[in-house]
Amino acid sequence: MGYFVNVEQGVNLYVEDINPNATKTIVFLHGWPLSHEQFEYQFNVLPSMGYRCIGIDWRGFGKSDKPMSGYNFDRLADDILSVVKALQLNNFTLAGHSTGGAIAIRYTARHKAYGVSKLILIDAAAPIGFTQEAANKLLTETLNDRPKMMQGVTDTFFFQYISIPFSKWFTGLGLKAAGWSTAAIINTLRDEKLDKDFPKITVPTLIVHGVHDKVIPYEQAQILNKAIKNSQLVPFHYSGHGLFYDEREKFNELVKQFVG
Repeated sequence: MGYFVNVEQGVNLYVEDINPNATKTIVFLHGWPLSHEQFEYQFNVLPSMGYRCIGIDWRGFGKSDKPMSGYNFDRLADDILSVVKALQLNNFTLAGHSTGGAIAIRYTARHKAYGVSKLILIDAAAPIGFTQEAANKLLTETLNDRPKMMQGVTDTFFFQYISIPFSKWFTGLGLKAAGWSTAAIINTLRDEKLDKDFPKITVPTLIVHGVHDKVIPYEQAQILNKAIKNSQLVPFHYSGHGLFYDEREKFNELVKQFVG
């Protein structure tokens, strides 16, 4: 079931809500520059295990509205709070991938884990997002040949083999975003810091990260594990930045065990 939630005047976010009558809820925040559809291979499985799975497209991405502004972590976290309150969610697990992990961290710290009972950080873009060098390269490509940029992202995303049709599908997910929002998030990942957020996170936290991640190095997960109390780190030895697909069966089972 899909619907839109208003988060500010003129801005509506798309929400995919699967198995809404289930008693345990997982809210998924996608990575840059993708959409909730990246979690297809979770949404195929977890609802049948008895979970309500909610995928939110951030502003500027997927099926959500694409305003010119609001692409900082505070505003993105506030958007999630608006959805959580509109849906009257509580006692849910918040799962964020890559930049979605950074947003989940900011949400949990800024809003005192409002409604959140557990946190899952998947190849999270924290404590550092993009270096100056990486950001500048991506920014130039985004503003001059965004399809080529997105194909390059896909080519470095996974450790396991992906088929040509899968590659085309995945690249297409990133191109559903607006060009300006794609560029704006690159700046956010380059400029914003999350260090002050970590001490404010007290909910049980599962950190999962691909050992072969070429986008956000595995070492960052080790730093997160030390910085976030009540956290556990599980390495994915056969994954890159897309462990939700590279080792989807292991990941889905781990989510089931962690959420309970």
